[in-house]
Amino acid sequence: MRPFRPGWIPTLLVLALLPGLIALGCWQLGRADEKRALLTTYAEREVEPPVATSQLPQTQDPAYRRVRLFGRFDAEHSILLDNSMRDGQAGVELLQPFHDQASGLWLLVNRGWLPWPDRRVPVTFTTPDQALALDATVYVAPGKTFQLHPDPVGGQWPHLLTAVDPATLWQQLDREGFAHELRLEPGAASYRLGWPIVALGPEKHLGYAVQWFALATALVLLYLYFGWHHKKEKPHGRRHSTGPA
Repeated sequence: MRPFRPGWIPTLLVLALLPGLIALGCWQLGRADEKRALLTTYAEREVEPPVATSQLPQTQDPAYRRVRLFGRFDAEHSILLDNSMRDGQAGVELLQPFHDQASGLWLLVNRGWLPWPDRRVPVTFTTPDQALALDATVYVAPGKTFQLHPDPVGGQWPHLLTAVDPATLWQQLDREGFAHELRLEPGAASYRLGWPIVALGPEKHLGYAVQWFALATALVLLYLYFGWHHKKEKPHGRRHSTGPA
């Protein structure tokens, strides 16, 4: 049986890379479990009756809760969420403060997506003046949005932002409001809706996990192969000497 001599450099490479590859695969499996739990929660709460807005501040887990609203939009403090693509077309999402009359609470309602093909022309939208009865769903962001540069504070309305933080908005406006965004359900005040529940489904994360584990397996197999099939050192050959001329 051939001796196993992988060499110290390949051994160090395997020791450095293998734990990372396995950790990435396990992380993707964990993300797949999280996405399954989110989808299950959404499916369960989609069929539940709407909750009252007065219950929202005390709700421990408000994500995907359906809410019944009645009140008016604040058209003077609109927010346009930038970098939103639909079917390959650039656009923005329109978010506006909504004052719920029953609870007295301010809520930041996402009315949907609007196209914005030409940045030289302002986005056009209308805001109903009358009181409206609306249904919406609480959206809890999974994490902080990545931004190359922070959004400017203040300026003219509507604000064009790359990330929305309702709590910060209520501080700026000196209002008591709910700390999460509400996404409007189809109705008279909605524009184009249809947000994905999750950006990547569990099957995508499983596919990535398989790729990371396959790379880890290939690394180990190559290490074993070259360890057993190492090249033998060539013995020093005899020096050819020429005879005297």
